This record gives sequence, C-alpha cells and structure tokens, in this order.
Amino acid sequence: MDEQGVKIYPYRWVVLAAFMLVNVMVQVLWICYAPIASIAAAAYGVRRDDIDLLANLFMLLYIPFSFPAAWAIDTFGFKKAVGFGATLMAVFALVRAVFPFSYAAALVGAIGISVGQPFLLNAFTKLAARWFPQKQRATITGVIFLALFAGIGLGETLSPALVASAGFAGMQLIFGVTTAAVVALFLVFARADPPTPASPAGEQPRALVLDGLRQMLKDRDVYLLSLALFLGSGIVNGVFTLIDGIDTEKSLTVSQGAFLTAVLLLGGIAGSVVLPAVSDAIRRRKPLIIAGIFISVPATFGLALGRNYIFEIVSFFVMGFCITGLTPVAYQYGAEITHPAPEGTSNGIFALVVQASGFLILLMDGLKNAFRNSYMPSIMGLAILLAASGFLLIFVRESPEMHRRAVSMREGIDS
Repeated sequence: MDEQGVKIYPYRWVVLAAFMLVNVMVQVLWICYAPIASIAAAAYGVRRDDIDLLANLFMLLYIPFSFPAAWAIDTFGFKKAVGFGATLMAVFALVRAVFPFSYAAALVGAIGISVGQPFLLNAFTKLAARWFPQKQRATITGVIFLALFAGIGLGETLSPALVASAGFAGMQLIFGVTTAAVVALFLVFARADPPTPASPAGEQPRALVLDGLRQMLKDRDVYLLSLALFLGSGIVNGVFTLIDGIDTEKSLTVSQGAFLTAVLLLGGIAGSVVLPAVSDAIRRRKPLIIAGIFISVPATFGLALGRNYIFEIVSFFVMGFCITGLTPVAYQYGAEITHPAPEGTSNGIFALVVQASGFLILLMDGLKNAFRNSYMPSIMGLAILLAASGFLLIFVRESPEMHRRAVSMREGIDS
C-alpha cells in the first residue's frame, strides 16, 4: 500500500519496461541514417540532403500529429493509443527492411514511423499517472527519457557496426525485425491501467480533452513554461545538430567534437535520473526548474566563449545536465499545474514545444553568415532569452500537488 491507502502494483515495472523499449526503437529508427548518411545516399542513389530529409520528417510530422495523438491517448487510453503508434512503427520499419535499396520505400517508411512517434512521446506522463504514485511520477518520467537517450546512442553506434558486418540491407533487416519483436512484446505485456487506480479517489477525474486544452491555452503559466522549454531545447538540439560547424569554428578535431556531444548526452542522462528524483524527494518542482535554468545559462556562455578544451567539456556536461535533465521535471510539473486537463493533452503540448524548437536550429543556421560565419552570437542570444524566461518563471505557481504533499509531510500525515 502507498500513501492514503492506494495500492501500487509490481506489474507497473513490466509496463514501464515495455513502453521504454518501444521508445528506444523509435529513436533508433529516427537517427540510424545519420552516422552512415554518405553510405545511405550511395545505396539509395540520392543526395545526402535526401537522407537528412528522412530524419527531419520526424520533427515536421510531429507538429500536425501531436494533438491528434494526445486526443487518442486521453480518449482511448494508454495501451490502445501507444499500441497503435508502435504498430505503425513496426509495419513501416519492416517496409524499409523489405525494400532496402528503394528510397521511395525509405521515404514512405519514415513518414509512417513519424506519424506513429507522437503516440509514444505524448504518453510519458499518462503512464506515470496511471501506474505510479504521485511521489514517484517525476522520477518515472525521467526514467522514460532515458529510453530516448539510449535509442539515440544505439542508433549512432549500431548503424556503422551493422553496415560493416551485415551490409546496408542487413542493417535495415535487423532494425525492422527487432522493432517488430519489441512492439509484439509491448502489445502482449503492456496494460492500460492497474486493477485499482494509483491515485486517491479525489485526484483521478480529469477534464474532457477539448475542455482541458481550452483550460491550458488560458493558463499564463503554461506559456511561460513552454517558452523555457522551447529555448532550452533549441540550444541543446542546436548544439547537437550543428556540432560540425561549431568544431570548425573552435578549431576542434572531429574526435573532440564527437566526445563533446557524448558529454552533452551523458549530462542529459545523468540529469534525467538525478533531477526528477530530487524533485520528488524535496516535493518541489518550480525552484528546481528555475535553478537549473540559471545554472545552464553561464554553462551555455562557457560553451560559446570558452577556448580551453577541459572548460568546454565541463560546460557541455553542465548544460546537458541542467537543460535536458530538467525536461522530465517540466513535463510532470506541466501535468500537475494543468490538472484536470488530461495527461496526454498536457504532455502533448509540451512535447510539441520541444519538437518545434527545431526551428531555432534553422534560425541559427540562417543567421550564421550575418554573424561572420559564427554560431556563437546566436547561442549567446538564446542563452540571454533563456535567462529571461527563468526570471519570468519566478512568477508561476508551484505545483498544487507538491504543495499539498509538503503540507501533509509537515503535519505528519504523509507516508
């Protein structure tokens, strides 16, 4: 039994594991062409820009399909909606495997997988709310984020190794069959809800999807949190995407640049484990988010202005730890301040903001020539805007649920 007599079921870990596996594979399928772009272009007989399009479709199609996916998650439930998205992912991964040298098949496959992706990414807080007690939910959202990092890392490392050992067609066959197997595991073992709710009776009701969306769009705090997520994600994703140009600008070798991106990724992994757990432990969301933003700003300036390699390593790690690590805390905070809006709707809005931050990468690339072939002014400008968003977050409210639990603890009635 958990707080207020709510029963928590061990099977929640099975559901979590099944959900994390499908999220690992969607990231693998997204990033797998990036480390072998030249090989893929030659295999398909297309330009390298055409290979980049296969990855960019994931961001572009996320935008129109995010709200339908959120609606489906809240209307049909976690298992059916995620199962639908995962099935799309498996079917179209197999399409790529069956026609390994057809760019048309690769394009159709990328479109199908991209359509399925929002059904997975928008369900993080839904799973946490349905299966886990309130005191663990930010931690669980952070754990699910680890699946995204694991998928990126596996896709980046496995693709070249598999092409070298099994060939381009063999790589696609292995990824396609593995995806189908993982999706089958999810469909067999995942459950929509535990036998009894993981929340006290008074906390379970949620608004209808459209009513919840209207409520969120009227909430000032939603816009302020979205702004911080948009800017922070834009900085991190921009550094990941533009690292080749940043390497050149800072006179770094390719191996040094690769190591820095690995440090940024490791910082994000560490932050996604530590910061949500700290937030749950101290029963606070708002102070942790604000502190993380203010710490990340000097780290971002250090990244832009630093010329010492060790200093760059520290800056990259701190930036990944603070910005990426705070994202799951922000997701859970958003779900709590927008109650009774459904979890899928709130998750969908904030995930959409993170995906839309990709447009900042285009802006940074477009402004490069205006700043004498340098990305640094754009990065510093975004850091200043992120600091401003941190000041604005001072005026948002703390999570009502965290406030309630803190009061309960002080009164000695919290478990």
